[in-house]
Amino acid sequence: MTEYAAPTNFIEEAIDESLKNGVHKKIVTRFPPEPNGYLHIGHAKAICINFGLKQKYGGVCNLRFDDTNPSKEDVEYVNSIQEDIKWLGFTWDNVFFASDYFDKMYECAVLLIKKGLAYVCDLSADEIRETRGTLTEPGTESPYRNRSIEENLRLFEGMKNGEFEEGSRVLRAKIDMASNNINMRDPVIYRIVKARHHRQGDKWVIYPMYDFAHPIEDAIEGITHSCCSLEFEDHRPLYDWVTLNCEFPEPRPRQMEFSRLNINHTIMSKRYLKKLVDTGVVTGWNDPRMSTLSGMRERGYPAEAIRDFCGRIGVSKSNSQVDITLLEHCVRENLNLNATRVMVVTDPLKLVVENYPADKTEVIEIENNPNKPEEGVHTTIFGRELYIEREDFSLNPPPKYHRLKPDGMVRLKGAYILKYNRADVDENGEVTCVYCDMIEDSKQGGVNAGIKVKGVIHWVNANDSVDVTLNMYDYLLLDGEGDFDTRINPDSLKVNSSAKAEKFVAEAAPYTRFQFMRKGYFVSVADFGKDNLKFNSVVGLKDSYNK
Repeated sequence: MTEYAAPTNFIEEAIDESLKNGVHKKIVTRFPPEPNGYLHIGHAKAICINFGLKQKYGGVCNLRFDDTNPSKEDVEYVNSIQEDIKWLGFTWDNVFFASDYFDKMYECAVLLIKKGLAYVCDLSADEIRETRGTLTEPGTESPYRNRSIEENLRLFEGMKNGEFEEGSRVLRAKIDMASNNINMRDPVIYRIVKARHHRQGDKWVIYPMYDFAHPIEDAIEGITHSCCSLEFEDHRPLYDWVTLNCEFPEPRPRQMEFSRLNINHTIMSKRYLKKLVDTGVVTGWNDPRMSTLSGMRERGYPAEAIRDFCGRIGVSKSNSQVDITLLEHCVRENLNLNATRVMVVTDPLKLVVENYPADKTEVIEIENNPNKPEEGVHTTIFGRELYIEREDFSLNPPPKYHRLKPDGMVRLKGAYILKYNRADVDENGEVTCVYCDMIEDSKQGGVNAGIKVKGVIHWVNANDSVDVTLNMYDYLLLDGEGDFDTRINPDSLKVNSSAKAEKFVAEAAPYTRFQFMRKGYFVSVADFGKDNLKFNSVVGLKDSYNK
């Protein structure tokens, strides 16, 4: 499958212009996740944009960990982020950590103080929030705003040396408390955090705020185009203010914002994803119901399909919600081309072919993939006793029922035509066994193969099949009104432990994707083996995406 080629977007147009005018000779981008959780499908869009620009323009893309908040970050997340990017199909040119720039950031903060552009403020977080003003009213200046440069330098050094308690003091940029942009009303640029850092240990007790750290990181690395989601558009003036007043040379990085990804039925917040993990609603960050990239990998989503999806949604400046059926469509298209076909009976009903000898079996060839004849066939064993899907037989069929029924015939996939004889029914009226006769020489190539029947059903040999467990997944998040907790789907996982499969599947490696004929697409679990024949449902066969 060829991945979707998106048309030129506004970011690429800006890059084309900068290259044409000689502003830049080489494009340098970055993907800057905070290591406070696992990456999710929203991050995939940002990854595809930034690494895609690298590929298109022969540029550079750095992986940078924005590790400026030690209380929430962990090396586990650092490792998982790298693994997910590689799985998605991208490689970075350099790995950087924001924490490696802490000395430079401190120097920049001191420079701002010396220029009269930053001050130590003793207001609490709540007081700062209360004095910030509104969209229609200016903020109120802090009583500490006009401290002398000497006092600010002394107090900031004291903050650095651990002389003050958390929350007692912050460093604020001195900009404009009457600015129309609230982000420019003396934003906090440093705070006290007495927590051990995963790389720096206990060296620092003050940490830069994101809006201060990020532009400095970009400037140090020579980022040409700093692509981020649209919620940072109002932060761009502060981004430019920092790089200008910290005296980084031209050309300074240019921040460009794109719409963030929103998908119905999908949790797009690390905070809420972490809550699901911490409260035990899911088994972990890689639970197949999660919208994390590791969860999607366990679910069986191909990385190529996710890249295709990100290409199709494109890059714009308008926030909108994407229907999850588009993502499922991309997954289904990929698997239709690549997944091996196999027969699996999910709700087994015993079937006996009465005119087939009990001591006889024969080999039946089943095509692996009709889209790729070069992949050949696999074999399965036909015999007297079989299993079919319970829904493929009815004693009292509705109109236009084209499966097995009284006075009816049906073809078994790859094998014979069957004619109904009788059925066993228990005291509850449930059919327990169906008895049929096969039509002689009705296999492909036989003299009776041309007998017309309207239905073809799948099957497995009752004595040459394997028991498999199917994890059947539905959306974890229900659409509609209400808070997060009330929208969690209690039926997002159902386990089918009674399915029967061709013996062929028992030899599969972990993460092998199959199409279970007439049922859907499934993937073998990570620890798949002879003692653990489990499959996760990936996506159904029916495509509901409105093309």
